[in-house]
Amino acid sequence: MFEILAKLLKALNSDRAPGQISSAFVFAMIIGFTPTFGLHSLVLLLLVLLLRVHLPSFIVAFGLFSGVAYLLDPIFNNIGYQLLTRAEWQGFWTELYQSTAWRVSRFNNTALLGSLTVSLAMALPLFFLSNWLIKKYRERFLVWINKSKLMQALRANKFYLLIAKANEVREAV
Repeated sequence: MFEILAKLLKALNSDRAPGQISSAFVFAMIIGFTPTFGLHSLVLLLLVLLLRVHLPSFIVAFGLFSGVAYLLDPIFNNIGYQLLTRAEWQGFWTELYQSTAWRVSRFNNTALLGSLTVSLAMALPLFFLSNWLIKKYRERFLVWINKSKLMQALRANKFYLLIAKANEVREAV
């Protein structure tokens, strides 16, 4: 777990594109918020593996969003219930449930439908917010850390230089 957190911090501190990390957060939120592992989760995992998404960020964010989902489950359940019981949508839901693919997706589960609706509504705002925060982190906090006397003293240390050289060799392999 510490290795994954270290990779996340390394990605935040590197010149890796912020969009890769932000998209990892978005995919992790959608999968983490939904209570069941269904068809939509498989499609999203396939997208995570096919697109250039930072996997350590995805894993860490998935753990965080799964934890937050337990707190938000009553809200998700209420939203899903409201969507599934609207009288004007009964014909729509009945038509979808007649299809085998929609039955397999289990969208008749109130918690699943509510959490998926909320996570899809939050996807774009989370992407742009996390993208902006990563850029601000790199512009302000990382620059401040690198200029600090403690970091300069650590970088001047021979032990630090040996570790940095070992990491370069390990990454090249």
